[in-house]
Amino acid sequence: MNNKRTCLYDKHVALGALIAPFAGFDMPIQYSGITEEHNAVRGHCGVFDVSHMGEVLVTGSEAEKYINHIFTNDVKGLPAGKVLYGMMCYPDGGVVDDTCICKLEDQVFLMTINASNIDKDIAWIEKNAAGFDVVIKNKSENYGQLALQGPEAEAKIESVLGISTKELNFYEVRQVKTDGEVIIVSRTGYTGEDGFEIYGSPKYINEAWDKLIAAGITPCGLGCRDTLRFEVGLPLYGNELSDKISPVMAGLSMFVKLDKEEFIGKDALQKQKAEGVSQRLRGIVLEGNAIPRHGYKVMKDGKEVGVVTTGYRLISTPKSCAVALVDASVQMGDKLEIQIRKKSFPGIVVKKKFYDKHYKK
Repeated sequence: MNNKRTCLYDKHVALGALIAPFAGFDMPIQYSGITEEHNAVRGHCGVFDVSHMGEVLVTGSEAEKYINHIFTNDVKGLPAGKVLYGMMCYPDGGVVDDTCICKLEDQVFLMTINASNIDKDIAWIEKNAAGFDVVIKNKSENYGQLALQGPEAEAKIESVLGISTKELNFYEVRQVKTDGEVIIVSRTGYTGEDGFEIYGSPKYINEAWDKLIAAGITPCGLGCRDTLRFEVGLPLYGNELSDKISPVMAGLSMFVKLDKEEFIGKDALQKQKAEGVSQRLRGIVLEGNAIPRHGYKVMKDGKEVGVVTTGYRLISTPKSCAVALVDASVQMGDKLEIQIRKKSFPGIVVKKKFYDKHYKK
């Protein structure tokens, strides 16, 4: 079965990108190199093709009520122009997907979902819409999407694309008329730096990409998107969240509003908060330069206590770090070992954030 391709695929090939399968798409992993692209975002600005992500439009007289039914965060009374992060959960508290929800207008919400979960998410969203006065439209084929990230992103989106974003605060969204169409611009990001997501027609996204590349902005692949998000402790579905890893286990309870009306998974998550969980995510810093990887065993006093979900030799600071799903008995400051091939490497338990975020205040 052939993988899908985004509207920018030919541009990536022309730039000499390393292309590899990801979430059912042929996606650029790197262009000049992961380290160079990573540092461009931390120090200046980089642009990512994230057109593989899914978009779902939810409208209707009960759109707000419905979103609150399937979403852990609380959109009740949310002003238009705001964005919230949260999860859709199964009744047992496991995660269907994590998502950002943009409130575009009264009773008009745009959900952004992970590429690997589009079909599963759409089925879940439609199934649980029964009994609500809502209209659900899968707009994934209608939108291309760019992520412009880095400390110079605000200046570049205005000077290169003519979009003024100075009044757009962190986790806000707005619709903008430009080049004969309405595009959507949000200010969230997945790198720990200031940045924007631009949703538009494939035609607009192609033109915007060309302008940004011509202006000297670094094209960035999914390789550095992962190193960037990992350093600042942002989760990746399938690694730090899954149908077996709940928001409570992942340390993301701040995005679960247990004081709102019933939502799918509330009872299970409430029980986890009250009684505790058997496993939770922890950060680990290793001694030396060994690189931990997803799936490696975590040991304590000769006993297996967990497994690495993501690991890297960091780029922004010279440390080998991992996030691991470990027994709840493992505490901050504990000494552990990670098995890398046939050797064990000592480490210590720390917070999951290894580098400070630099969002717009």
